[in-house]
Amino acid sequence: MSYNLLKGKRGIIFGALDANSIAWKTAERVFEEGGTFVLTNAPIAMRMGQIDELAKKTNSEIIPADATNIEDLENLVAKATEILGGKLDFVLHSIGMSVNVRKGKHYTDQNYDWTAKGWDVSAVSFHKTMQTLYKQDAMNEWGSIVALTYMASQRVFPNYNDMADNKAYLESIARSFGYFFGRDKKVRVNTISQSPTATTAGQGVKGFDDFISYADKMSPLGNATALDCANYTVSLFSDLTKRVTLQNLYNDGGFSNMGVSDALIEKFSE
Repeated sequence: MSYNLLKGKRGIIFGALDANSIAWKTAERVFEEGGTFVLTNAPIAMRMGQIDELAKKTNSEIIPADATNIEDLENLVAKATEILGGKLDFVLHSIGMSVNVRKGKHYTDQNYDWTAKGWDVSAVSFHKTMQTLYKQDAMNEWGSIVALTYMASQRVFPNYNDMADNKAYLESIARSFGYFFGRDKKVRVNTISQSPTATTAGQGVKGFDDFISYADKMSPLGNATALDCANYTVSLFSDLTKRVTLQNLYNDGGFSNMGVSDALIEKFSE
């Protein structure tokens, strides 16, 4: 169902890999709501994924960019405004990666070169993206920038490894940069803290399936899906949320306010 919430709005969507990814679902929903955008991902991710299919489906162009590389970002922003015919109204940062997780390094035994790489990709890239947008004055007033995060930034989830630290840093960047973006350009910056979601990235975390089922039993409304997250993001890109900024917004079926649920107690008393 479309409400035309993003009619005439232009933006950039980072991180669509395949049909399971939140960025992919968000691109589909933004397109349905009348928004136009360019898609971007790192060249290696583009080789692994099916982003061409999404581009066709949403009449979008793809601009490859390494989000940790300032030159790539400058090129991305300049080209996006040229292709779309003006300044941007929305940006989705939906990228994260931990080499330590990928290579099975425990949190107590990190390879710090890998830690730095993951931190750059998952968190600092958000600062680099916003700094580039800010310096190029590429956002329209009342524009909206959203990054995706996870509850492990605030509480302990043992297998989330150094990604927990990356997400905490990402959320801090959203607040700190969001202040200046709001004050100087009337642009809002928020993070969405999403339920564990069965994406290609999520499935790299050890014990992930059990964890999804735990979170689902803990949450009164059950886990939020990738589509739920896409819909929430659309609302944050729309003019209906003009004064919402510097927030970390939970889209998690209520998980973040739960101590324990009946369903979990029942499971343990079996």
